[in-house]
Amino acid sequence: MKIKFIILGCGSSMGVPRSDGYFGNCDPKNKKNFRTRCSALIKTLNQNILIDTSPDLRHQLLRNKINKIDKVYYSHKHADQTHGINDLRSFFINSKKQLNVYADKDTSKYLKQSFSYCFKSLSKEYPAIMRLNKLNKTSIINNGEKKIIVRSVKVKHGSVKSNCFIIDKKLAYITDVSDFYEKDFLYFKNLKYLIIDCLWYNYHPSHFNLERSLHYIKKFKPDKAILSNLSPVLDYNKLKKLLPKNVQPAYDGMNFLI
Repeated sequence: MKIKFIILGCGSSMGVPRSDGYFGNCDPKNKKNFRTRCSALIKTLNQNILIDTSPDLRHQLLRNKINKIDKVYYSHKHADQTHGINDLRSFFINSKKQLNVYADKDTSKYLKQSFSYCFKSLSKEYPAIMRLNKLNKTSIINNGEKKIIVRSVKVKHGSVKSNCFIIDKKLAYITDVSDFYEKDFLYFKNLKYLIIDCLWYNYHPSHFNLERSLHYIKKFKPDKAILSNLSPVLDYNKLKKLLPKNVQPAYDGMNFLI
């Protein structure tokens, strides 16, 4: 069985529309312009592995009919990647088992400080619902009898570092990046899918703009590239018309087999 990858949300830190109703350049008549904050799901034969806990996580899980989470990988410590963590409580209630989450040192520190109740029991009524684990450079997930390698690679994201995830040497998920380390280029070349940050058209200190995204897509030569972390500046149809044939904008719920 192939792995299914689902883009649960592809919007920038305030989503589209923003909470004040602002759509920017995006046409509200196009459903693909309604974007929740970035999270993704790796679906194997017997496991659902979540990447990041977007503030919109509850809505994303309900919409995609996901009723089980087996583990969580965190890319970095920012609010739009972490603040939906409380929505994981229901999976502990169902399984009565702590959920394993994986994060780097800085993200782990932030999670323990900001959401201590998730990792430390407060009472019998409020037990710890998660177990925090070190995010290793490589980890194994099961897909039936087949073992799938997930590689974590550090990238620059403004003043912090973020982790991107490369699955089975076929798909890279990189939603928050301002630059790569040249020593890691080999991991990103000739993939089947490259899902990559593209905030807007102009320069941004913490994210790729369209020019930078297309530069690295041309360098890494994936079969298909998908632009994510899209702000209200980027209308789906207008952006799509500017892109090469093997590149397209993401939309919430977009999925494919790898």
